[in-house]
Amino acid sequence: MPLLEMYDIQKDFPGVRALDGVTFTLDAGEFHALVGENGAGKSTLMKVLSGVYPAGEFAGKIVIEGREVSFSGIRDSENAGIAIIFQELSLVKELSVGENIFLGRAPSRFGVIDWTELYRRAAELLRGLGLSIDPRAKAGSLGIGQQQLVEIAKALSRDARILVLDEPTAALTDAEVETLFHILDGLKARGVGMIYISHRLDEVFRMSDRITVLRDGRTVATHAAADTNKDAIIAEMVGREVTDIFPEPKHSLGDVVLRAESVTVFSEDEPDKRIVDDVSFDVRAGEVLGIAGLMGAGRSELLTAIFGAWQGRYTVTLELAGRPIAIKDPRDAIRAGIGFVTEDRKRYGLILDQTILDNMTLAALKRVSGRIFTSRSDERRAASMPMRSLRIKAPSVETVAGTLSGGNQQKVVLGKWLLTEPRVLFLDEPTRGIDVGAKQEIYAEINKLAETGLAIVLVSSELPEVLGLSDRIVVLHEGRKTGEFTRAEATAELVMAAATGHYPNANF
Repeated sequence: MPLLEMYDIQKDFPGVRALDGVTFTLDAGEFHALVGENGAGKSTLMKVLSGVYPAGEFAGKIVIEGREVSFSGIRDSENAGIAIIFQELSLVKELSVGENIFLGRAPSRFGVIDWTELYRRAAELLRGLGLSIDPRAKAGSLGIGQQQLVEIAKALSRDARILVLDEPTAALTDAEVETLFHILDGLKARGVGMIYISHRLDEVFRMSDRITVLRDGRTVATHAAADTNKDAIIAEMVGREVTDIFPEPKHSLGDVVLRAESVTVFSEDEPDKRIVDDVSFDVRAGEVLGIAGLMGAGRSELLTAIFGAWQGRYTVTLELAGRPIAIKDPRDAIRAGIGFVTEDRKRYGLILDQTILDNMTLAALKRVSGRIFTSRSDERRAASMPMRSLRIKAPSVETVAGTLSGGNQQKVVLGKWLLTEPRVLFLDEPTRGIDVGAKQEIYAEINKLAETGLAIVLVSSELPEVLGLSDRIVVLHEGRKTGEFTRAEATAELVMAAATGHYPNANF
């Protein structure tokens, strides 16, 4: 009897079916990898399992050891023996290791926390995992690798029988990865079933008993790891044809507009850790340059640093139209003619309680409305042009941006940057969270802008989007450039191989 069975799981969001009849099983003591492109449905499936999406918000059923279960929230899932360790750690760094392990469940006597018992249990748990970590040490004083291991101890303190690990090695050194795998081998021997989500196929094949591939919210295949190989898994992960949803590009490429040399970006939290490591690229007038890579590859950080918005340390050498430029902050970038449609439109792209008009003219106010005094009528005239050309569906430019659909919000952000009349436009996940109809309109606009001679740098987690829109594709893996392909050369298999660090001729 399987330890876990998930049958015909279906989960919808407005305009999107994120999971479409997914089936997944896990045996006791099994290491089962769950792989797929970004957006394939892996995290959504695990949120169903963990109670983040409670019963009633999805269709299908969950069965644990032969008994159908129903979770009204995360606590129900934890009580059923399920623990999920996300890539973003949830430790409270100001508290001790022991306090984190038993957070909200501290042993007590007569209503008072029994600190002696808490630290005794924590020490016993850590020893059982072979960890020499002081349970009284502040969690924030530990390295990322040790923090990750404390998260596992915290999960096991709840007697977890099902352990989900979401990209657990993304921030670990090779030595820390070896320690983690040693612990996971021990848990496997104890009968803990583990679901392992990772883009690192070497690790997937090293550890897994079985591998399940998701694509577009569906279960593509489940294999015994011994019966398949990396190339076959990559083909199943990407296995889509680029259809006529993408316009046929007819771009006339001009001279290099922007050249970025030796871009290196360091983590905000760990100042010595390189998120982007010595990456160089250029983009020409009329060109769409795609930046591909998996989660954590450093794509967004690359653009953010060039734009002058990265809060940590970074180094970059830039030329614009053949002349050296220095960009210290986003104002310098805007003055130089660089626009940036950011990944998180609600956090960085829009002021949601302000109107379309206020949002649209924000980055170009002096240009469209005067350098000393602003003119509301001039602003309205300027904003009405992209509102018409982008077909933003709203009663007027006075409509509050937060009331618009996701697709129309994205068009407002795009219109804002077009009003600055940029020479280079950075697009970071420009169609995330919007429906197919809005996507097609934005694809058409990207193509049209390139035809006018605008240089565009496109980051997207959707591989068909990168393949369908780009004239040239640069691929990143763990902060390094691992591939570069022309439109004619690029295939889904080659790009995915480079994105997972397995492109054989990478020498960039």
